[in-house]
This record gives sequence, C-alpha cells and structure tokens, in this order.
Amino acid sequence: MARASKSAVVLCMDVGFSMSNSAPGEEAPFEQAKKIVQKFIQRQVFAENKNELGLVLFGTDDTKNPLAQDGQYQNICIHRHLMMADFELLEEIEHKLQPGGQHADWLDALVVCMDLLQKETMGKKYERLNIAVLTDLNTPACADQLDIIIGNLKKAGITLQFFLPFPVDADEGAAGDRPDPRPPFQSGKGLSREQKQGLEMVRQVMTSLDEEDDLDEVYTFSDAVEKLSIFKRIERRPMGWPCQLTIGSSLSIRIIGYKTVCEEKIKKTWVIVDAESHRKDDVIRNTAYCLSDDNETEVQKDDVIQGFRYGSDIVPFSKVDQEQMKYKSDGKSFAVLGFTKQELIYRHHFMGQQIVKVFAAKDDEHAAVALSALIHALDSLKMAAIVRYAYDRRSNPQVGAAFPCIKDKYECLVYVQLPYMEDLRQFTFPSLENNKKFVPSEKFPSLG
Repeated sequence: MARASKSAVVLCMDVGFSMSNSAPGEEAPFEQAKKIVQKFIQRQVFAENKNELGLVLFGTDDTKNPLAQDGQYQNICIHRHLMMADFELLEEIEHKLQPGGQHADWLDALVVCMDLLQKETMGKKYERLNIAVLTDLNTPACADQLDIIIGNLKKAGITLQFFLPFPVDADEGAAGDRPDPRPPFQSGKGLSREQKQGLEMVRQVMTSLDEEDDLDEVYTFSDAVEKLSIFKRIERRPMGWPCQLTIGSSLSIRIIGYKTVCEEKIKKTWVIVDAESHRKDDVIRNTAYCLSDDNETEVQKDDVIQGFRYGSDIVPFSKVDQEQMKYKSDGKSFAVLGFTKQELIYRHHFMGQQIVKVFAAKDDEHAAVALSALIHALDSLKMAAIVRYAYDRRSNPQVGAAFPCIKDKYECLVYVQLPYMEDLRQFTFPSLENNKKFVPSEKFPSLG
C-alpha cells in the first residue's frame, strides 16, 4: 500500500501517414495507439498520483522541438511538456489529436524524448525515467547513431517500452521455443521491409538495455489496451499511528496502527472565476452581517455569536460555551475495556469511516510477543476485545471492537468502530403484506 516516489514518463506517439493505413475490417494503428494513450492518461488522472507526463508526436505536418536545426529532427512536435496528467490533456487528445501526413524517423523522436526528459528532470528526484514509443515502424530509420543512443539511455538511467501493432516475433513466422498463446500476426501482406528493419533495431535496443527482461517490455497494441482497461486503485502512503495498547493499569503494549480502509473524500475541483477574464483572482468575496431592521444595520464579525432556535426563542451559544461543552481528552488511547464473543458483535453495528490494523511496534520484540499472545488467544476463543479508541487529545473517544487477524505473512488486530447506545435507532415499519397499496392488481399474473 506504500506509495512510490513519482516517475517521469514521456509518451512518444507516431502519427505519420502510415499509421492511418489498415487492412479492411481492422482498426487503424493510429486509432489503437490513441486509445492506449487515452487509457494510460486516464489511469494517471484517476489514480491521483504525482507522476509527470509528457507527450511527443512524430510524423506531424509541422515541427516543434529544440533540436530541430539544419534540417534535422523534422516533423517532430513536443505536444506536452512534463507535468501532471489532467483532464485538459485528455480533451486535447480526444478532439485535437489527428493523424499527420508526413513521416519521421522514430530514432530521432526517441532522441527528442531523451532530451526532454534530461532537461526537465534536472535537479529533481524521480524514481523512474521512462519513454514509451507507440509506432508501426513503417518508416525508414537511420541506425548510424544507434549505439550512441543506447549508451545515452544507459547513462541517463532511462527505461524504454515499445508498443507495436504486431508481436515482436512477427517476422519469424513461429515463436520458436517460447510458448505464446496469442494468435499469429495476420495483417494484409505481412511486414514491410522497413518494419522488419525496425524490429531488428528494437531487439538490439531492448536487449542492450536489459539482458534479463530483454523483449518483455515490447507490447502489442491489443495487449496494452486490455491491460490498461484493468482498474487501478488509488495509492496512498501509510501513516503510522503509534500508541500504547493497555489492559487494566498494569499491562501496556507498544503498538502502531495503519488505516487499511477509509472513506475517500471527494476533491472539490470547482472554483469560481470571473465570467470575462476567467481568472480566480478577479473575484473577491465579502461577507457582511446585518440586523433584521429597516436600516439593515451592519454588525461587526466580532460582535456575532452562534444562536440556536428553541421553539420561538433563540438561545445564544458563545465560543466560551463551546469550549466548556467540549470533551476533555487525555490524548491518544487504545485501552481494552473488556472482551466478548465475536458472534455477539453484529455486522450491521459496524460504523465509522475507517478500519485500522494494529501491529506491534517495530523493533520491539517484547511488544511483538505480547501482542501475538493476545491475538492468538482471541482467535482460539473466538472472542474480540472492546476498546476505547482516541486518535489524539483533540478527538472525541470512540468505542470499538478489535478482532484477531492471522495471515501467513503477518498477524494483527483489526479495529472497527461500534455505536454508542444513542447511536442505535429502533424503527417500526408497517407490514407489506397487509398494505393494499403494495398488493398486485389483477393485471399482473402471479410470479410465484
């Protein structure tokens, strides 16, 4: 559940004229690559991670990159510099990303991506630098600088992925000794001479970068779409909650708790902006308090207190009253009040917005032994501990149940909040059988 450090990823997409060609009844490689880019960005947006994303297009009708000089690196555009993925990028890809009418060397586009990564990540810390190339390899590529490119990739620590409309062994006929459940590649007349040469260069690059995985980072468009369609959950950094588990006044165990399930708060992304300038700073909010009289006399904020209506009267409730009514807590607490059978704790009594897993404190052997004994005793007796839980001195205490949880790799207590007596409501509802309103009419045949 730990969240890794952020990564920098550059998507390098071929939009040249060859990407629009396809056999009858097949989806064009351009549309497949576009779908992959969209799904990848969607995952980044909805996962709410801090990864930065760039987009480079090659095969475009125009040229926009800092290396375009003396007729080199033409028809390559940096569409998006490194920044967090957002809905604006998704809309641009959906409505503005169109196939181009030119062709460009995919190795030149790779160099532009490397230059973008190195310049825009300088002085920053990233866990991973990655370039994903989406192309059909159906344009001539100059391999004169291939060894230099591979050396620079290694030196910069940049990983590489390829996404192709055909498997990497499509030019070999059979897959050799490697079992492959995928159907053989069939598209029109097979691979062109440029595609076969491109595959050889892809193999040389990938095997040079990583001798172990070599071609495992080369995917087909169909495989990528399938894998990117799988839901990716939001990752969070676990924040430990150190405390003392107490049983009576003489037994204390050092523990640390982690949220394992909690309610996700919806982020409020809407802001109020000026209708003409579309700027947030141009809108100024002022709140004024006025008396309910003919002159609407303004009252200063310091002279206003809360009031609650009780019948026809309004009862004032000042900040002093609020402080006096607050519960005075002693601080964080995880105190065992007693024990009960698990079968007496009903599932519909579970409440609260989180579930906490409680482990022994790290590097404390005595705490680990004591908590393990408690967990195994509760498990063998099918019992649970009733505990008083307080997050800190500012929080109101809760009553909850701590259930034993024993897995192959760890053991812990699972805390769930339980209701107080006033939280329980007993509702009485009329019978559905004797209510004429819910009796089916003669128009409906018997469903029994």
